[in-house]
Amino acid sequence: MLGSMPRMPIKLENVGIAVRDIDAAIAFFTDLGLTVLGRDTVSGEWTDTAVGLDGNHAKIAMLQTPDGQGRLELFEYIHPDAIETEPTRPNEIGMHRVAFSVDDIDAALAIAARHGCHPLRGVATYQDVYKLTYLRGPSGILVMLAEELTKS
Repeated sequence: MLGSMPRMPIKLENVGIAVRDIDAAIAFFTDLGLTVLGRDTVSGEWTDTAVGLDGNHAKIAMLQTPDGQGRLELFEYIHPDAIETEPTRPNEIGMHRVAFSVDDIDAALAIAARHGCHPLRGVATYQDVYKLTYLRGPSGILVMLAEELTKS
C-alpha cells in the first residue's frame, strides 16, 4: 500500500522552459518581479547525458520569485536547433503553463502588455476568491496570473 510506504524527501527545484529569445524572456519575467540568479552557456558531455541530446549547447538563466520559493530555468538552444511548435493550448496533455500569484493583476497585465503579451480572453473572477487570466508570454509560453481577493 503506497500510503504506508516511507516517503522520500522531495522538493520542486525549478520549472524549465525552452524559449526562442532568452533576453526577451528574461525581460518579461524580471519585469513581473522575478530576479535573475545567474546566467551561463552550457555544453559538453555532461549536458548531452543529462538532457539526452547529442551536441547539446544552450544559453541558460535561472530566475527566482521574490519569496524565494519558485524558480524558472530558461534555456535557448544553440545546438541542436530549437524546434518551433504550435503554442500549447490550455486543454492539451503535457507541460501546461506556469502560474504566478500577483498582488495587483491589472498592474501585472500592464507590464505584460509592454511585452506584447495579452490575456487569451480576459480576466475572470473565481468565487470571489481570485481574479485570474491566462496569457501568452514570450515564445508562446502560457502564463497564468492570479490575484487573491481575500487577502488576510
